[in-house]
Amino acid sequence: MNILTTAATVSAFALSLAMAGSVAAQDCERGDLDDRYCDTDGDLIADVPTDSSKWLDPDTLIFAFTPVEDPAVYKDAWSDFLSHLEAETGKKVLFFPVQSNAAQIEAMRSGRLHIAGFNTGSNPLAVNCAGFRPFTLMAKEDGSFGYEMEILTFPGSGIESVEDIRGKQLAFTSPTSNSGFKAPSAILKADYDMIPERDFEPVFSGKHDNSILGVANQDYLAASIANSVRDRMLLRGVITEDQLVSIYKSQTFPTTGYGTVYNLKPELAAKVEAAFFNFEWEGTSLQREFEKSKEAQFLPMTYQVFWEVIRKIDTANGVSYSCQ
Repeated sequence: MNILTTAATVSAFALSLAMAGSVAAQDCERGDLDDRYCDTDGDLIADVPTDSSKWLDPDTLIFAFTPVEDPAVYKDAWSDFLSHLEAETGKKVLFFPVQSNAAQIEAMRSGRLHIAGFNTGSNPLAVNCAGFRPFTLMAKEDGSFGYEMEILTFPGSGIESVEDIRGKQLAFTSPTSNSGFKAPSAILKADYDMIPERDFEPVFSGKHDNSILGVANQDYLAASIANSVRDRMLLRGVITEDQLVSIYKSQTFPTTGYGTVYNLKPELAAKVEAAFFNFEWEGTSLQREFEKSKEAQFLPMTYQVFWEVIRKIDTANGVSYSCQ
């Protein structure tokens, strides 16, 4: 079994852990969505249930940020925003420090996670398998947004170009990560005729910071990463510029998508959405962390348009959004 088939299988298996609480399939239009969801308006995300008995209205809202780096860092970074969210919704809000993309998706699918930021590559799985309804992402003051996938090595590694990875090792992060696996796999295959296991040894680090530190400390010869994570680590002084060399930089991809679970009570979901867009960044813990990558606002977006390139990459990799 090649690594691309394995990635799709791993993703499906991880999500199948939540199937115990599965609901009956609905007779409706749904596209790629799981059988428990409907998409009657064709916007590619799950419709809000028309039956109010299916709505979630918890006393405590649970929020989780994509596990790209140390969760402790982001619990502090999101503290001011979560206080704002409490004021806007009248609910207690807790930060859930997830350790993996699969665990984050499973938590939303099972109804234990209500608001989340899913990383770029996990958005399609979260949308199709967990009923995630993304509506915003972070952007710079001028409205530009996104990050690039870069392949890093270290000075003196003997790797000066992508072709030099042949016969050597390349670190990925996780099968659900866009820049940490999906995009580099598609690009290496299409542009360089390089396939994992056949042309190089693939290893998985689990997270972008693990891959970046692994290269900086010369534990990995090379790694594919999101450069927004690297930039924040540089500004925190976790790594230094002279520890890394970039040998490839991709087109710009959308960054973390934020949204709610599909069956959150509509009035509550509207308050959550409003809280993102009326949040004042100046002087907050969120600004202090994300200004390192020059983000300064939440920009409205749609999954159908903004994630089109990511869905194309998944198609090129043979990834399916099957949830069982």
